Amino acid sequence: MKLTTKSFGVAVLLAGSAFGAQAQEPAQNDGLNASLWYQTSVEYKTTALSVYAGAQRLLDAAIGDHGWTAALEQDGNYSAKPPAIILDVDETVLDNSAYQSWVVTANTSYSSKTWAAFVEDAISTPTPGALELTKAAADKGVEVFYLTNRKAAEEAATIKNLQEYGFPYADADHVMVRGEKEEWGSAKATRREAVAADFRVIMMFGDNFGDFTDDIDGTIDERLEVMDKYATYWGERWFMLPNPTYGSWESAAFGNDWKKSPEARRQDKLDALNSWSGPKE
Repeated sequence: MKLTTKSFGVAVLLAGSAFGAQAQEPAQNDGLNASLWYQTSVEYKTTALSVYAGAQRLLDAAIGDHGWTAALEQDGNYSAKPPAIILDVDETVLDNSAYQSWVVTANTSYSSKTWAAFVEDAISTPTPGALELTKAAADKGVEVFYLTNRKAAEEAATIKNLQEYGFPYADADHVMVRGEKEEWGSAKATRREAVAADFRVIMMFGDNFGDFTDDIDGTIDERLEVMDKYATYWGERWFMLPNPTYGSWESAAFGNDWKKSPEARRQDKLDALNSWSGPKE
């Protein structure tokens, strides 16, 4: 084949374009390290296992002490009520890191449409230690309730996902989703009240401050004050799972104002950091 000057130039351009495409750097995404840590680290898995193992060791004490309650919504005479535990679902009993990782690798962001499609696939896996804890509680006569901010239309897929792994009480009476009743909004106090009306809530589990109290929308310092207010609850009645991928901790840094541009939110988060001033020259 005769290679003309023109065809040679085209070949060079095509080869250069292909090389440039191969050499292109991955898109930057703020969630990369968090998703990588969540999915691959021994540090995450052992932390989750430790949280649930610690709770399991306290089960007998919580069941036997009829003055013991974990729900701020518990009032009146609850000592004779049967015991129950309340758990959040996402990143508490089910690991949705496949969705978060897709957000990172696709260089996109959360949307209710793509999240609904992910939930419908029902491919989330158990958080380390969650299945063992819930089964141990059920074996001791403790009812298990799952309070999730997944929407009512996503309840069936959520139940299917929980049942696939054998989570106890994974049914429509115990999986309490956002919007299932008119008064069940994203804040969970009304759902905790509904459980506390018939049960003595001995433990609660979550990955977000709102899984324990609705008083979560203040500044970073105000949230720390609320945390300190309930210092005796943590590790005994309230059990927090780590989640660096999303949560109310993030929005607290930018005043819970999601109308701000991504760039403005990022700057607010940078401003919230307590940073070293750097080496002295």
